[in-house]
Amino acid sequence: MSEGNTRKIIHVDMDAFYASVEQRDDPSLRGRPVAVGHAAKRGVVASASYEARTFGVRSAMPSSTALRKCPDLVFVPPRFEVYRAVSRQIRAILADYTALIEPLSLDEAYLDVTENLRGIPTASAAAAEIRARIFNETGLTASAGISYNKFLAKLASDHRKPNGQFVVTPAMGAAFVETLPVGKFHGVGPVTADKMKRLGIFTGADLRRQSLEFLQQHFGKSGPWYHAIANGEDNSPVVPNRPRKSSGSETTFTDDLTDPVAIEAGVLAMADEVWAWCEKAQAFGRTVTVKIKYADFRQVTRSRTLPAIITSQESLRKVSIGLVRTVFPPANRIRLLGVTLSSFESVDRSAEEQLGLGLVGP
Repeated sequence: MSEGNTRKIIHVDMDAFYASVEQRDDPSLRGRPVAVGHAAKRGVVASASYEARTFGVRSAMPSSTALRKCPDLVFVPPRFEVYRAVSRQIRAILADYTALIEPLSLDEAYLDVTENLRGIPTASAAAAEIRARIFNETGLTASAGISYNKFLAKLASDHRKPNGQFVVTPAMGAAFVETLPVGKFHGVGPVTADKMKRLGIFTGADLRRQSLEFLQQHFGKSGPWYHAIANGEDNSPVVPNRPRKSSGSETTFTDDLTDPVAIEAGVLAMADEVWAWCEKAQAFGRTVTVKIKYADFRQVTRSRTLPAIITSQESLRKVSIGLVRTVFPPANRIRLLGVTLSSFESVDRSAEEQLGLGLVGP
């Protein structure tokens, strides 16, 4: 890529966002190991402060495991409305620098500052100014990765955490990738990483040595992507206002469910939460998926794609119940249930009359 065509991409990532908000708002929590979540036996850590991370506490870890690792861990119940409000504050700061903002979650986003609104000559200087403003206006720290593509910018943001930034230039790209374990790559999940290791691919250098044909043979449509990132290449643009593709809700129950009536009640509760979001966002889809996780952690899903979008709460409820009934009687006690609506399309509310309520087959 020639210098004149080089993009300037920043990945901004808030440091331990939920936990940092709690420590900011409650001075008694500062300097202490904090987990956002619930200490109940089925609780899960949503965010861990850096003090907690030194004990090995991580997001998505069961609360019981976190407490074993750190007996002095302080659990704080999540306040998502507060986190969303702070996220909007941060988004407003980012918007002062570019209109090309692609949020990934409440606490991270890509920015394309190739032509930034403030005329700052370098992406590194823009990132430093953005991080300073975030701290001054919210009291929270952010880290940033700066590079010529999204893949490398995201990798770079982890390189100086917390409260730092790191630049990967075009001259550094391929060499930077080859030193990292494949499990660190965005888009390579645990299952894929394990498969790569079985094939003798442990680092970016190992991945780079594989031919495109080899990667396509073993990883199908993802092969070209892995071949590109191994060479530090990613041409995907920063896409503002990326349309949401699904809405889902799931819960882990305090006590395992065995009674079909209770299981159906759980599914209905999840379906209602999904529908509340759909109504608010005016986003509707055709594919319903029910997720079931058993007490032995075995997981199954059941999906149905309808010929037209679902535009009523009752329709979503009926399809969801029909799907969960396909596992009755349950093979084991059920610890988690989830419902997701996907395959979103533009909605014509008059179509609701065409759907009726007879959506569940025999």
